[in-house]
Amino acid sequence: MSLVKSKQRVADHGEVFTPAWMVQAMLDLVKPETERIDARFLEPACGSGNFIVQILKRKLAAVELKYSPSDFERQHYALLGLMCIYGIELLADNISECRANVLDIFAEYLHLSETDDLYLAATHVLSVNLVHGDALTMRTQGGAPISFAEWGYLGKGKFQRRDFRFDVLTGASKFSEEGSLWADQGKHDIFTPIQTHPPMTVRELASLQGR
Repeated sequence: MSLVKSKQRVADHGEVFTPAWMVQAMLDLVKPETERIDARFLEPACGSGNFIVQILKRKLAAVELKYSPSDFERQHYALLGLMCIYGIELLADNISECRANVLDIFAEYLHLSETDDLYLAATHVLSVNLVHGDALTMRTQGGAPISFAEWGYLGKGKFQRRDFRFDVLTGASKFSEEGSLWADQGKHDIFTPIQTHPPMTVRELASLQGR
C-alpha cells in the first residue's frame, strides 16, 4: 500500500499513512490492552483504518480464544469488541474506506452476509463510532459537536448505549487539576451522558441501520 494518495493531499491535509510494520510495533507497546475485548481505542485521524483494523483483529483473536465454544457468546463479544473502537477522519473518502475495511474484517470473522442482523448491527455501530469530522475542532463535518457512544454488553444478548460529548471527555483531565474550580467534583458530576438509550438486542440495532 502506498503511504500517500496524492502529493496534493499531503500538501493540503498532511495526509501520510502509517506503514503496517509501524502500526504493529506501536500496538505492541500496549499489547495487553489491544487484546482486551472491552478496552476502548480512539484514533483521532483514522484515515482508511490502518490502526483500527489491526486493533479489531487482535480483539477478535481474544474473542476466539475465550468464547469459541459458544457461537452466541462469540458473536456478541465480537460485536462488543467492535463497539469499543472509535475513529475520527476529516476526509470523506477515507472515512468511507475505514468503515468498509473494518466491516469486512468483522464480517469475515463471523462469516456474515450483508443481510444478516449482525452485519447490519455492526454497520450501524460503525456509522456511530467512526465519525466524519475534525478532531481539532471536535465537530462533525456538518458542524455539530462530536459525540461518542459508550457501548456496554449487559449479557443475554442486550447492549447498552450512552452518548457523551467528545469535547467534555477530552477536557475532563482539567477537572482534577489541583486548584481547579472543579477539583472537588466527582466523576459523576463530569461524565454525564447527553443521552442514555434503552438496552438493545442485535436485531434492534440492525433495525436502526439506514434510518
